Order: sequence, then C-alpha cells, then structure tokens
Amino acid sequence: MDPRVSILVISYNTREETLAALRSVQSETRLPHEIIVVDNASTDGSAEAIAEAFPWLRLLAKSHNLGFAAANNVAAHEARGEYLLLLNPDTVTRHNAVDRLVAFADSTPDARIWTGRTTFSDGRLNPGSCFRRMSLWTLACGAIGLNSLFRGSAIFNSEHYGGWKRDSEREIDIAQGSFFLIRREDWEVLGGFDTAFFMYGEETDLCLRARKQLGARPRFTPAAEIVHLGGASEAVRSDKMVRLLKAKQELITRHFPKWQQPIAAVLLRGWPWSRQAGLRIAARLTGRDSLKTKAATWKEIHDRREEWRDGFS
Repeated sequence: MDPRVSILVISYNTREETLAALRSVQSETRLPHEIIVVDNASTDGSAEAIAEAFPWLRLLAKSHNLGFAAANNVAAHEARGEYLLLLNPDTVTRHNAVDRLVAFADSTPDARIWTGRTTFSDGRLNPGSCFRRMSLWTLACGAIGLNSLFRGSAIFNSEHYGGWKRDSEREIDIAQGSFFLIRREDWEVLGGFDTAFFMYGEETDLCLRARKQLGARPRFTPAAEIVHLGGASEAVRSDKMVRLLKAKQELITRHFPKWQQPIAAVLLRGWPWSRQAGLRIAARLTGRDSLKTKAATWKEIHDRREEWRDGFS
C-alpha cells in the first residue's frame, strides 16, 4: 500500500532530538506513512544512530551540508506519499498530530498548504508555526521596536499574529517549515523549495509562490499539535539572525512591489540598530548584565550588515 503521507526530516547534529522525534512519529501516527531522513553530514553520529534505531526508514546520509531547502528537495524526490509533511528534528509529535493534520487537509483541499499548533516542552505556546507575510507596516513596527514592546498586539505585532493564541482554525499567510503539509503534486508543480534559500525564508517563498501560481490559501488548525523546541541545530544567535535577515532581504527583493523595495530595505536595516539601542538604554537603567550581553549580540548583527543587507546578490 502506498503511503498517504511521506514524512521528511532533515537532521544536522541533533542526534538525540532526531531520535526522539522519530520515536514519537512512530508511536503517534496511524495513517500509512513513510519516513525519509536526510542527514546533512552531521558530526555527532546522527546518521549511525538513526540507522541503528530505525533500520526500516529511508536514510540518506550526505557527505556535506546541503542546507534545509535543498535537503528537503532531495527527500521529496524519493517520496511516494499523496502528501509531504516537513517535520523538524527538534519536534515531538503528540496525540496523532500527523493523522489529524492530514484529515484537516482532506477537509479543506483549497488551502493546499496546512500546519498546526506548536508548543514548547513545558506546554507554553510556541507561536512560530505560522505568520503573516512582511509588509512596510510590519517592517516599520520591527524597526521601531513596537512588535517587541507590544507582542500581544494584533496591530503592532501583526506579522506574528499578536494576540491570537493559536486556538482556532483560520487562514494564514505562511506555514513554518517545521510542521508543513503540502500535496506532493503541488510541491512538484512549484519545483519544491528554491535552493538559493539555504536556511530560513524558503517556506515563505514557497507559500507566496503557491498563492500566486496555485491560488493557495494556507490554513492552520489547533487540532494537530506538536512540541517544537526550536533552534536546536543552530545555537549561535548572531549567525542565525544574519541568515534570517539575509533571507528577509531576498524576500523583499522577490515579493515586494518595486516601489516599496527601497523603503523596505531601509526599515529592515533599522531592526538590529533599534534593538541594540533599546537594549543599551535598558541595560544602563537597570544595570542588568544580561541586557548588556543581548545588546552586544545585536551590535554584532548590525556590524555584520554587509553579509545580509543585499540578500543573495
């Protein structure tokens, strides 16, 4: 019997997290499924541990790090399922989440892309499973710092759907790649991820292309829930933010109207500057060393702007 869903996991130096993720998928998924793991040249013994613990799954151990986007394309090429589910290695599947997400997709086919609710390990909401596309307004709120000051505001933190507890089904703009369901046929029509995005931004680009080319209207359901720890494969915050800002600038170049692009680029560059300035002031007022450390990190990100300010150009 062909699998209904092919579950794609990209592993990179997350051995214990990946093993836990795979165990949870195995115990919580009832639908006919297959699991395809691409190991991006991990140095922590991930590939060997996965092969020993799960000899039945498809393991593609690479000799170099392909990046998240390209590795998912490799895994998808091997898939046989009706649906593809991209699942991060730092996740734990709960309460038949994969089955529930596929059932949701079956009932809302026009969405074409689907995701569910994510929490941290302590049960707190992890709001990162979905977000709104960038706009001049969201970039302005980031540059001024309003999205940090008013995280719960649907107006000032609209990119992250501030104020919404992820407790209701709704249409969204972007589904994060950590828990991302799409029909394999649609993935192939779109050509999968654009591999120019090594890490970060690839799911935004795909969702925006799917909306334009296929009329996709991605949807979220709280009925499918996983634990997503977040950031296990990239612990250095400055490196992560440089990658993220580089991807955001590329998304501006590709998906913003021409007349908005110069304004958007200026606003994006203001984000790390405003963060370091605000944290420095807060550190002086409170004397807290932790705030000084955070300010120094944002200064480093700002100082490295030549690495990200032009996107992939």
